[in-house]
Amino acid sequence: MDPGFRTPLIDFFRRGEVARDVRLMAAQGALAPRAHEQLALLILLSDDSDAGVAESANATLDRLPDAQLRAFLARSDVPDQMRQFFANRGVVSSGEAAGEAAAPLVDTSGLGDAPEAEASGDKDDEQESQLLSSLPIIERMKFAMKGTRSQRAQLIRDSNKLVAAAVLSSPKLTEVEVESFAKMANVAEEVLRTIAMNRTWTKNYGVIAGLAKNPKTPPAISMNLLQRLNERDLKMLTVDRNVPETIRLAARRMTTKSGK
Repeated sequence: MDPGFRTPLIDFFRRGEVARDVRLMAAQGALAPRAHEQLALLILLSDDSDAGVAESANATLDRLPDAQLRAFLARSDVPDQMRQFFANRGVVSSGEAAGEAAAPLVDTSGLGDAPEAEASGDKDDEQESQLLSSLPIIERMKFAMKGTRSQRAQLIRDSNKLVAAAVLSSPKLTEVEVESFAKMANVAEEVLRTIAMNRTWTKNYGVIAGLAKNPKTPPAISMNLLQRLNERDLKMLTVDRNVPETIRLAARRMTTKSGK
């Protein structure tokens, strides 16, 4: 069933692109940083093709604290599909909505918490990068969603797309960080595509300009963003040898046509 709640990480689960060990961890209620993600993943995994994963997800759903779940379902930001799923299980929202959705409903201590890390001042970027890259994927995902800004900056460049998706799904992620990611030429195309598809992020001009100027951004996406650039940035693109020639030529046509 579609839980009605979407994040880059949840989309990977929806597409069936997640390894069994990661699905099993999510089925225990771990990985998700908030109740919204936790319940969405449990709903998706409750009918997983792997019987063990589905059984684990349903067992976790059965042990959700009733009062907290009913209060959560009364929140205005809970999708109708999610309410319907629990209604089918005999659980409906209570009269008073929960005021705090930051904490997952299932206690995942020892499962979903990011491992202890040394203070940021104890390690330089290179050392921290080496430490993070040596961790198993599940541990990297925990840091991606629940770690520090510095750790997210490292993990957005992770070779595993699921880890980068976890970074983009972190509730701690700021618009300033997204803008910096949009400018990175050493991230996967999937990261730039995901940013470009997010309407909230693309309301930020810095994100738009970063994507348009990024040589790693797929040309079709950059092309669609050109019309949203200001005169200064459009002119800069006409002579930028780092971007594809098609983008330079399109920018040149636009500046000529407008008389800029």
